Amino acid sequence: MGKTTLSSKDMLRRLVGFDTVSARSNLELIHWVRDYLAEYGIESTLIHDAQKNKANLHAVIGPADTAGVVLSGHTDVVPVEGQDWESDPFTLHEHDGLLHGRGTCDMKGFIATALSKVPEMVKQPLKTPLHLALSYDEEVGCLGARDIVEHLGTLAVKPKLCIVGEPTDMKAITGHKGICDFECTVRGKEAHSSLAPYAVNAVENAAELIAYIKSVAKRMQTEGPFNKQFDPPFTTVHTGVIRGGTAVNIVPNTCEFAFEIRNIPEINAEDLANEIRQYAFKTIEPRMKEIDPKAGFEIRSAASVSAFDIDNADPAVDFVMTLSGANTAEKVSFATEAGLFQNGGIPTVVCGPGSITQAHKPNEYVSLDQITKCENFMDRLITKMRAAS
Repeated sequence: MGKTTLSSKDMLRRLVGFDTVSARSNLELIHWVRDYLAEYGIESTLIHDAQKNKANLHAVIGPADTAGVVLSGHTDVVPVEGQDWESDPFTLHEHDGLLHGRGTCDMKGFIATALSKVPEMVKQPLKTPLHLALSYDEEVGCLGARDIVEHLGTLAVKPKLCIVGEPTDMKAITGHKGICDFECTVRGKEAHSSLAPYAVNAVENAAELIAYIKSVAKRMQTEGPFNKQFDPPFTTVHTGVIRGGTAVNIVPNTCEFAFEIRNIPEINAEDLANEIRQYAFKTIEPRMKEIDPKAGFEIRSAASVSAFDIDNADPAVDFVMTLSGANTAEKVSFATEAGLFQNGGIPTVVCGPGSITQAHKPNEYVSLDQITKCENFMDRLITKMRAAS
């Protein structure tokens, strides 16, 4: 039986066909990639989640006793429900040089291009190895990548560099903001609205804390600190979801909301979160407990992604810029798993095909031009990996 050979576009068509929305399993895609790599004699290590419903994949192409380069990409995609798609999101659709489908941009385009180059990677021996690292649940907090970084740390020879293929228009990215998501539950005391002064209104107390969160956001915007390499050049804080109440004539006893901190590297997001907690627990909650001791706040950390920053003078940056043809490096406001690899001792740069402006949207796409640029990037990488390490 012949080995599977697919162009980048056809490989992307295959990957888009796997519905890997974060709420679902990614095992069908992972098993397909494992079997594809096995055709070329490449062994894969699968790292499953606790429920055995999802898995990361790590594979090494080339000598395992030499420090190599990691190509990192996440296999999960965001949901399509409620979006107005003009075609089936999980069927690749080409129109006017654009490849539409969920995940084409974020970020199966990078994975597809790398996988399509596997035959070329094994055609001649690589003197420096390439590591393929495919993760799950990036979209809900880079959950799978944490285990990959831990796994790489156990290797006899740790990789010397990581390239995260998030959509950057094939520009070298040397920093991004961090993300900390929090969920807050407010417990009040229910009553008929005519007796409101004797109750504890969970919605109103939630609103008071949300107003404080907004004041923190305003302070960050007006007072900084600032980092002009980001847009916007300051830490942002906002409330994105709120649920509470059952009827206008019932004082609500429960309210839930979620807020997010996207911090520049100069700001510790946990410090801001603690400031918000202290306002809830020390300023608002005592008044609530005067009416009902059971009333109060519960604030939980829902997800956290480290801010990422690598010195532009690091050799890893020059290496990736040489591959991409870029003259300068940039920073972005969206988050990736890059901070995890960087904190794990592997110098990391973000560079991949497509624009973040197309990510998470209906009719998501990556252009054929971007795929071609990524192919050229991979070809240059393979050439370097064949040279002396």
